[in-house]
Amino acid sequence: MTAYDAVVVGARCAGASTALLLARQGRKVLLVDKAAFPSDTMSTLYIHQPGVARLARWGVLPDVVASGCPPLNTISHDIDGLRLASAAPTTDGADAAYAPRRRILDDLLVRAAVSEGAEFHDRARVGELIRRGDRVAGVRLSIGGTTTAVRAGLVIGADGMRSKVAELVAAPVERSAPLASCVYYTFWRGLDTGFGFHERVGRWIARIPTHDDLTIVAAYLPQSEFATARRDPGDTYLSSVRTTAPDLYERMMSTERADRLRGTGDQRNYFRTAHGPGWALVGDAAHHLDTISARGITNALIQAELIAGSLSGVDIDDARAVDDATARFAQQLNKTLDEPYMSTLELARLHPTKARLRMLHTVCTSPELTSRYFALTAGIIGMREFLTAELVDLL
Repeated sequence: MTAYDAVVVGARCAGASTALLLARQGRKVLLVDKAAFPSDTMSTLYIHQPGVARLARWGVLPDVVASGCPPLNTISHDIDGLRLASAAPTTDGADAAYAPRRRILDDLLVRAAVSEGAEFHDRARVGELIRRGDRVAGVRLSIGGTTTAVRAGLVIGADGMRSKVAELVAAPVERSAPLASCVYYTFWRGLDTGFGFHERVGRWIARIPTHDDLTIVAAYLPQSEFATARRDPGDTYLSSVRTTAPDLYERMMSTERADRLRGTGDQRNYFRTAHGPGWALVGDAAHHLDTISARGITNALIQAELIAGSLSGVDIDDARAVDDATARFAQQLNKTLDEPYMSTLELARLHPTKARLRMLHTVCTSPELTSRYFALTAGIIGMREFLTAELVDLL
């Protein structure tokens, strides 16, 4: 039976990043995914500046740039007759945001993990967990029709919202909120609109440039409309853009739609218990939120850094020390991601409050406040730092 320090199940952003950082610590790491790589997956693609800064620290950002992914160095937000526009906020290591195609980003992260010594297998399915008493001690994998038993000091589930690892360990949901929005999106070629949002009651339209002169245009609407929308998603999508962002709609109609329409109403909001004896969860397996704030990739990169940091210097053969480390990780995860979770829930209700509209009308009067507002939405600063005495007085 092959033995590893850690088996990471799921090789998308959270899993590949976790494998990269653990391998960099000198760990013997096995990274597996049931999908064939490289491949795309449903995603808004957007990486906020704190996520970009992590890619820079890990040495992956130069490869993202070299892939031809355009830097998103401006941002705008249209709401209630206002247009907030600014240069993109910056932070150490990130002077722009990026939205790479997932077949490119995920593959770059996997390659980076392998270059640090991790072993990678795609088309590898987890059948069951190996246990020693009440402790997870490995996995049984199906690879090419052959079942392989793999022993590990730690099994990390990074296998998404419908995590098989979370199911097998019966990881409970600690916090949750009802489904709020649903989304449809597709790619448009030659749109050249830059990055930004259009918002009104009941609708949120995002435009996100990516590789190959393509731009995602995503339309969010209330979960209560999903049953009706799915009967004619194409008409729902176009009418949502037309009524919320008519100028954008006109430009779309003069360009080429470059892909099929994708959509989902399954935008869960939760924190699961993210650790237990011999196991941990990262990425969407641990925490998922509505995609309206495009926080998924950034949150995945943050979690990878948190779990690797918690395990730094820990003897993987010391079961108690490993479990203490993953418990610290889970506490940090909940604390770090609480504020973006709550702000995302507010956005996903698609009903801007009077207080938020008042704040945006105030912010719009000052380029400095506008820039700070976008730094807040990017996660560069928190709400306490944003609400300065000057802004409170203005409000």
